[in-house]
Amino acid sequence: MMADGGRDYRITSHALSEIRRRGIDESIVEQVLAQPEQEIPIRPGRVVRQSRITMGETERRYLVRVIVDLDRDVPEVVTVYRTSKVDKYWRTVT
Repeated sequence: MMADGGRDYRITSHALSEIRRRGIDESIVEQVLAQPEQEIPIRPGRVVRQSRITMGETERRYLVRVIVDLDRDVPEVVTVYRTSKVDKYWRTVT
């Protein structure tokens, strides 16, 4: 997968399985990878890229979180999920 200005990403089989199971369109994952609203370090070599996305039949707003291991030759998407608990995970700049 290409994202982030042409940067390659590999989606692990686990992440792909979770994307499908959770009904998240791969184009949304690409969008979050390419232009995340926020990037939050979790530990050295791993980040969460996240964006607020309106999706679904009800046009509900979700936070889509893409967990990426950057310390690989080709960065790997570890898992992807969406949550309606935007305030829990959103980081405000103070």
